[in-house]
Amino acid sequence: MGPTTMTDGELAAHLAACAGRILIEVRASRLFEGKALGLAGDQVANQFLVHALRAARPDDGLLSEESKDTEERLGKSRVWIVDPVDGTREYGEERGDWAVHVGLAIEGVAEIGAVALPGLDEGLVLRSDRPSELVGHSGPPRMLVSRTRPAAEALAVAERLGAELVPLGSAGAKAMAVVRGEAEIYLHSGGQYEWDSCAPVAVARAHGLHASRIDGSPLVYNRRDTYLPDLLICRPEWAEPVLGALEAMASAG
Repeated sequence: MGPTTMTDGELAAHLAACAGRILIEVRASRLFEGKALGLAGDQVANQFLVHALRAARPDDGLLSEESKDTEERLGKSRVWIVDPVDGTREYGEERGDWAVHVGLAIEGVAEIGAVALPGLDEGLVLRSDRPSELVGHSGPPRMLVSRTRPAAEALAVAERLGAELVPLGSAGAKAMAVVRGEAEIYLHSGGQYEWDSCAPVAVARAHGLHASRIDGSPLVYNRRDTYLPDLLICRPEWAEPVLGALEAMASAG
């Protein structure tokens, strides 16, 4: 099956998996370490994804963290939004909690997505076109937070809800931990960009999870300003308690 005959979901998953294998090979070369490894991985994976998408979907727009942005995408209804290495620091430190994001926004909505987690399992790709059933959990909710700089809002909400904090690396790794049933809530308010969440949000929504801004408003993609600072991905039963806690905190000043 060639790239032009693949569905969007198949293409996203194939590209995320291929980029993941490339990144594992770059790391296995032992030619780079630390920040140099992160830089090399970012650049090599980005070149692959950009060239592949331009060949497979030449009429679509493209936004990548590692490529210079242009206004051409703003006139497109379909825009691929990619992050070649989500969690460059974790990748450079040879941890497992990093990801590859390949997402497609249609009319500003994250519709198609694939998130590869090659640091955990080289063949592991979670995708919007193949959702699985959510795993149940009893007991206090588990909330994912940054392992190095947890946001104050997340810590405050966790305290209000009696949630257990689970530190983890990249945004994609945290979002997919909710999809995989390893946590119930991922709340982020420390600043992100469209490529940090487009693919994870598409995958999360396809699996029946709630995904929104932390004020409950929709996540909108392919905007001129790519800054999309906050995000809530959670099991649907926790959306109202989390958003209610955030609203109460905002009202209290």
